[in-house]
Amino acid sequence: MAQNASESGSPLAGVAGRYASALFDLARDERAIDAVAAGLDRFDALMAESADLRRLVRSPAFSAEDQVKAIEAVLAKAGIGGLAGNFIRLSAANRRLFALPDMIRAYRELVREAKGIVRAEVRLAEQPSDAVLQDIKASLKDVAKAEIDLDLRIDPSLIGGIVVKLGSRMVDASLRTKLNSIRLAMQGAR
Repeated sequence: MAQNASESGSPLAGVAGRYASALFDLARDERAIDAVAAGLDRFDALMAESADLRRLVRSPAFSAEDQVKAIEAVLAKAGIGGLAGNFIRLSAANRRLFALPDMIRAYRELVREAKGIVRAEVRLAEQPSDAVLQDIKASLKDVAKAEIDLDLRIDPSLIGGIVVKLGSRMVDASLRTKLNSIRLAMQGAR
């Protein structure tokens, strides 16, 4: 794992990776990996909903004391405690809140890796039905020979079709790409 941390571009690189690795090791020792992930996910969802919380996390204008007080209030109101709450408090006290979103992503990656779960990003032009979504998950699970953590994104610019990124592999079967290919072929035929 130490070699991953030194690779640039790796989710375990830098401050975020070191903090996430330390948290993961502690959570594993305490048998609280899933509980910590749930707490971090709750905090991440709060950041997604609140511009004020995002500003608190990202802005260096707030003093460490102000950040710690505000984070304490947020954690208490959200009911985030245990290792996840302590980790977020430590990040605030150490003036590392700006890196917290990256720490959460790195922690999620460590959990997926430990559980043998493969992350798949799927982009579709419109929201699929539950049956179609289950078919996509089943197909990806067959290909990956592992459990899948599906990140579904809706991108109307695709027009139709699907774009799948599974590990380092990517398949673009979108209508937009097919139309662009036809357009390029037509230009070359002139």
